[in-house]
Amino acid sequence: MTDKKMNVESFNLDHTKVKAPYVRLADIKEGQNGDRIHKYDLRICQPNKDHMEMPALHSLEHLMAELSRNHTDKVVDISPMGCQTGFYIAMINHDDYDGVITIIEQTLNDVLEATEVPACNEMQCGWAASHSLEGAQELARNLLAKRSEWTEVFA
Repeated sequence: MTDKKMNVESFNLDHTKVKAPYVRLADIKEGQNGDRIHKYDLRICQPNKDHMEMPALHSLEHLMAELSRNHTDKVVDISPMGCQTGFYIAMINHDDYDGVITIIEQTLNDVLEATEVPACNEMQCGWAASHSLEGAQELARNLLAKRSEWTEVFA
C-alpha cells in the first residue's frame, strides 16, 4: 500500500481492517451555497473475501433507490460499488448518522415486502435481463440479521 494520499476517499481506507457489514460516513462535500452532501459507505460483503452477484446487486440497487425515497427526500443517489461489496448512499443536508441507519433499515424491510423490482424493463433499465428479486431479498435479509453490527466499522 502506498503512503501517498489518494483523491478518492475509499482508496485511502485499509480494506483489510474493516469488518462488514457496516455503515460508515465516508465523506462530506459542501457546496458554494451551503448545501452539504454526506456520502455513506454501506458495506454488505467483506472486501476481498465475498461479493454480491450482479443480478442481486442490480435488483437491490433498484429497490433501494426507489424505496428509500418513501422514507426521506434527502437521498441524492444510491450507487453500487464496482467491487460489488456494497453501496454508496449520498444524502443532502442530512447529517444524522442514526437517522441514516434507520432509513437503511426501513428500506431493507421494504425490500423484503417487495413483489417486483421497480423499473425492471427495457424501457427503464439498461440491462433489464440482469435482475433477481429473490437475490436482493436474500441480501436484505442477511444484512438485517446483522443490524447490530452496522456501526462497527473495524474488526
